[in-house]
Amino acid sequence: MVIERKDEWLQIARLVLEAEASAITEVAARLNSDFTRAVEIILTHPGKVIVTGVGKSGNVAQKIAATLSSTGTPAIFLHASDAFHGDLGLYQPGDPTILISKNGTTQEMLKLIPILRDFHSPLIGIIGNLNSPLAAQMDVVLDAAVSSEADLHNLAPTTSTTVSLALGDALACTLIQARGFTAEDFARYHPGGQLGRNLRLRVDEVAHLADQVAWVHPDAPLKQVVIAMTKYPLGAACVVDDAHHLVGLITDGDLRRALLEHDDIRLLRASDVMTHHPIIVAASATCRDALALMENRPFQLSVLPVVDLDSQICLGLIRIHDIYQESGV
Repeated sequence: MVIERKDEWLQIARLVLEAEASAITEVAARLNSDFTRAVEIILTHPGKVIVTGVGKSGNVAQKIAATLSSTGTPAIFLHASDAFHGDLGLYQPGDPTILISKNGTTQEMLKLIPILRDFHSPLIGIIGNLNSPLAAQMDVVLDAAVSSEADLHNLAPTTSTTVSLALGDALACTLIQARGFTAEDFARYHPGGQLGRNLRLRVDEVAHLADQVAWVHPDAPLKQVVIAMTKYPLGAACVVDDAHHLVGLITDGDLRRALLEHDDIRLLRASDVMTHHPIIVAASATCRDALALMENRPFQLSVLPVVDLDSQICLGLIRIHDIYQESGV
């Protein structure tokens, strides 16, 4: 049946998301001591974890392995079919294996079990059928059963893969806390890209400081403010006192509002249009911290004054553009 109405497309999409969310909630309620045992097996092993699966379960296994590796638990994806053609060489005795399967009847996975036993590999299953042959041979089984897939015909791996992926995330996040894995550790494993840059760099390393910024006194005429902001087009001017303590911030938006509210702006001073007590960021904060201050609010900010918290001296400005610029890595 072809559905052509766009409002029905939206309804289908909502039903899919609701079905998958409900399935994850049900799996969360079924968690038991097997999950704790799985965490203990991985946590106490000094080596790596192998994650395996076939088909869409293999795709999920790749993502779980990547998530574990990036959060302090060394992990490698092994395709169950490739295991029989030399890839078993990656095993060291005692390396745990996470096996992912919806039905628990995948022949490539079942054939692996005797070989994995030879490697003394503890077997952790994320399996959708607890009565399956594969589940029966696991040391620990995490119940990934779903009542149905989200697609109309109950065929496409949708809800089942979402649940398996969520269980993998639950393992990774639990291990993060069990290991005491910190944001600094995360940054060490992500030196490149925007995420790594935000965790690695401090605000004062990317901000505009000193003579790169428009500085004005609270008594400065508005014309002088406009001239300063035109010379240093960062979207804002820092209003400081004689000791260079921040007393306010004037943004491009503040100037526009002043023009709208006043027919004659010649008598206006910086203190008349500035934002008093603006949100600030510490020079020693990470770019991630600055980004949170800018974005985690009802009305997002595009620029923040940078302050040395020890001296309370304003050092400059950081823009959201400075945080998102190319890292060069």
